[in-house]
Amino acid sequence: MGLGLHSLGAGAMLLVIFVNLFALISAKDLKKYRRLHALYLNPLVITVLGALLFTGVIMMAAKHLEFSFANIVMIVVGIVLIVLEAKRGRALKHLSAKKEHALYLYKPFARTLLQIEFILVLVLSLWMWLL
Repeated sequence: MGLGLHSLGAGAMLLVIFVNLFALISAKDLKKYRRLHALYLNPLVITVLGALLFTGVIMMAAKHLEFSFANIVMIVVGIVLIVLEAKRGRALKHLSAKKEHALYLYKPFARTLLQIEFILVLVLSLWMWLL
């Protein structure tokens, strides 16, 4: 059951990243995007990522904390996801609403980070599924 929940968490993470990417691409107004990010998208990412990491920790505890190469890779990817989300959120927080094209300057940076996150989770999920 734990492995099934962990797999569902990975799928949910992919979906959340995709929703974030769609919201970013379709955003036209910085204030509306910031509000959407603060009220819905960021808490959703934190919740799903937290659930994914929590189920991973539970699975490791059930295996009596045996660190395998796959477990170490998953821990590193989890840390990378947290750092990338923090960078994306910090960059959005420091955008000046007074600058006319601030959102359009932010979009390529955020899109790149979201694409990296999506590829990391997808590759790791496919690798674990094939094991």
